Amino acid sequence: MPDDTSTCVDHENANASSSLASPVALINARAIKHNIARLRQLLACDQRARAPRIWAVAKADAYGHTLEHAYPGLCHADGLAVLTLHEVRRCRALGWAGPILAMSPQLTHAALNDPCLYPLHLIIDHDEQLAQLASLNLPFAPHAWVRFRGRLSHAGFDHVSYRAAYALLHAALQEGRLAGLGHLQHYADAEDAGQLQQERQAFQALIAGMPGPVCTENSAALLSDPAAAAATDWVRSGIALYGISPLHGLSGHDLGLRPAMVLQAPVYGVHMLQAGEFLGYHSLFQATRETRVGLVRCGYADGYPRGLTAGCEVMVGGRKATIIGRVSMDTLTIDLSDHPEIGPNAIVTMWGTSELPIETVASQASTIPAQLCTALTERVPRVAIA
Repeated sequence: MPDDTSTCVDHENANASSSLASPVALINARAIKHNIARLRQLLACDQRARAPRIWAVAKADAYGHTLEHAYPGLCHADGLAVLTLHEVRRCRALGWAGPILAMSPQLTHAALNDPCLYPLHLIIDHDEQLAQLASLNLPFAPHAWVRFRGRLSHAGFDHVSYRAAYALLHAALQEGRLAGLGHLQHYADAEDAGQLQQERQAFQALIAGMPGPVCTENSAALLSDPAAAAATDWVRSGIALYGISPLHGLSGHDLGLRPAMVLQAPVYGVHMLQAGEFLGYHSLFQATRETRVGLVRCGYADGYPRGLTAGCEVMVGGRKATIIGRVSMDTLTIDLSDHPEIGPNAIVTMWGTSELPIETVASQASTIPAQLCTALTERVPRVAIA
């Protein structure tokens, strides 16, 4: 599948490179729109009469992309999923009129007695929420989703308490105090086909005989087994919407996705390092030959990972260059010995193209791409690109 994201980004920064003075994260909402269409294509693979609807997970400020910049792409989903009611209001302020799933809401009369929140879906995952919801007398009826604790064993009800929670909420549904009632699970290991199958089977056995829509599939489950995901009513996709693969050994590009974020920063200085000289904190790099060093205006205070393995690369001038020395608070250093044309104000790409996917950087930093996106600090402006 063609990927025009990097071309658009390069064009954007060719015009802005002389004025770029700090790292910047370029956000492409068109890529998010494309990724939603790609997931729909996968979910339609078995030609079912009705494919499941998609919750676009936009918590953590749209995985660090900023909700406002990501929204023009996210709005092509069937519903938005966020963590809190404050985030629900942000979505409504952007113009979203469809369903919103609040994944960790505050269930008080004052919080929920706001018509702008609806249609509102609530995840119910502990006894206190059940008691709060049962005591509410609202003019508006939310949808409720009972969460199974499952193998993940975070929030949620176990096998015994799940049935009791469902029975209590089903009574509220019959009384008209709820607009709907569904079943929800978070997988612990959707990347492992065997574990995923076990988790699916256990959940299906649990909810047998209890009617209601089912929402279990995340990005990894959907991408690894689209046919099984297509048998549910709602899927929740987060990381894949932003063009990033949740599957080990595969990039978003491999899966037909387009990156929605490109991280770039300028070169602010160049100097020569002689053979035998050291570079960076703790002298982790020693030149074995004359080395042309580029100083890049990006460091761990911007959210770039400090604990990279040796040999991690960046893109500059359309080619790769290697990071040398320790990443510091405000600077990373790169080997420009094979890039004689590169000087101050040149733009360096740290991740977000098919040549340098964020999955590669995350692996070299012993973390996951979602952490890299959400760890970018407020020093890094997010800039929407057309």
